[in-house]
Amino acid sequence: MIKTLFRPALLCCTTGLYLALVPPALAEDPLIPSPPEIAADAWVLMSYQSGQVIAGSNEHKAHAPASLVKIMTSYVVGTELKAGHIHDDDKVVISENAWSQKFPGSSVMFIKVGDEVSVDDLNHGVIVSSGNDATVALAEHVAGHTSAFIEMMNQQAEKLGMNNTYFTNPHGLDNDQQATTAYDMALLTRAFIHDLPEMYEMFKIKSFTFNNIKQGNRNPLLWDTSLNADGVKTGYTKDAGYSLVSSASQDDFRLIAVVLGTENVNARRNESKKLLTWGFRFYQDVKPNFDSNTLKKARVWYGSPSNVQVEVGDGGVITVPRRQRKSLEHKVFYNADLEAPVTKGQQVGKVEWYLDKHLLTVQPILAAETSEKAPWYKSMIDTVWRPIGRWFSDQDWDPRTEKAITETTQ
Repeated sequence: MIKTLFRPALLCCTTGLYLALVPPALAEDPLIPSPPEIAADAWVLMSYQSGQVIAGSNEHKAHAPASLVKIMTSYVVGTELKAGHIHDDDKVVISENAWSQKFPGSSVMFIKVGDEVSVDDLNHGVIVSSGNDATVALAEHVAGHTSAFIEMMNQQAEKLGMNNTYFTNPHGLDNDQQATTAYDMALLTRAFIHDLPEMYEMFKIKSFTFNNIKQGNRNPLLWDTSLNADGVKTGYTKDAGYSLVSSASQDDFRLIAVVLGTENVNARRNESKKLLTWGFRFYQDVKPNFDSNTLKKARVWYGSPSNVQVEVGDGGVITVPRRQRKSLEHKVFYNADLEAPVTKGQQVGKVEWYLDKHLLTVQPILAAETSEKAPWYKSMIDTVWRPIGRWFSDQDWDPRTEKAITETTQ
């Protein structure tokens, strides 16, 4: 069943933690046509900037990932490069496990045992040529052996909130225990674009030549002049069918589309294009402005300072239907029981956004500075005033009840 602006999703990424809540009732608005029929086992459309899911179907259903696994392989390699643990010009000696002949009938970079290949070439071999052999070579270089690298992949998946994903290899060949979801792949892609923008540039390269063998990028949207697509990855196995993770942008508005399990290469191209085109046509990212009376400092009991500056997560950007920005309303809530110490980036409240009285999304209010625990003699007054203050707080948020609130709105 297709869902437009659907159930809540807890998103975790390097830019913050927030709850995206979207009601199906908005699909009934005549100004917002329902999403197109998508011929795929599962699919999702997400705004990159806000992280909001605009539409989806079976987005949390387990599915064989095929070569979409390589997005995580490249993400792990990219984080190791960024940390300085490995380098682009490192020479990797190709082992027998990474030999291209170990992968008959599948995509390879055509590397041979004993070859010395740079990390940069191997990255191109994975991202552009989708080489299964190159993934093993990189895994062994990064972690010493493939099993350890797979552990790193699953640790990153957990960190990013990919709660329904489990990896068993770095290339994506079918394995009964390996699975992902459309939603998790969108999360991973969002993190990749944000965390590794320079490496993400590789995904738009249309061909790569190694040892005089030229191979083209299999992402057909890179050649579509009606879209400004710059990634991401195709995938196919017998179990997975034909899948595509794609991303495109118009001005400052970027969308991420995932289609899993289409019937053929044409279908995965057409269904992805339909999703992206529909999203750009009917939605936009906006950044509402708050004055100092609306977004106040957060009170920290027993803290020094006792009030901290705050900011809205992900820069305060939300994704809304076009032409309906003036219909937005919001409510601001703070945690009335916030106690020191409070760290910068800690969630201290939330903003609920409503469109025509329907809950559209929820954003976190984050501490913009740290509050340490105050000496006992400075915090004594809080012992007296804290119970009194609760009587005058009319918009309190208790993070302990967030789970119950979320379940009620599903």
